[in-house]
Amino acid sequence: MGNPSISQIAERVDRLLLRHAELQRTNALLNQQVQELTQERDSLRSRLQAARARIESLLDRLPASAKNKEQP
Repeated sequence: MGNPSISQIAERVDRLLLRHAELQRTNALLNQQVQELTQERDSLRSRLQAARARIESLLDRLPASAKNKEQP
């Protein structure tokens, strides 16, 4: 196999540059998705924590006799 010509090398470099640009765009989109999902996760955690606090508050307001009936 002979040495590649300058035009073959230039063509390969052009393809590599296009692929690099494509990968950069894909990476940027994936990073954006990670940020959005992280924000959504944090929001869901916050809502879950608030719901747990409300449930605990409701359980604390139950009369003692009702609490004892529910425990196994």
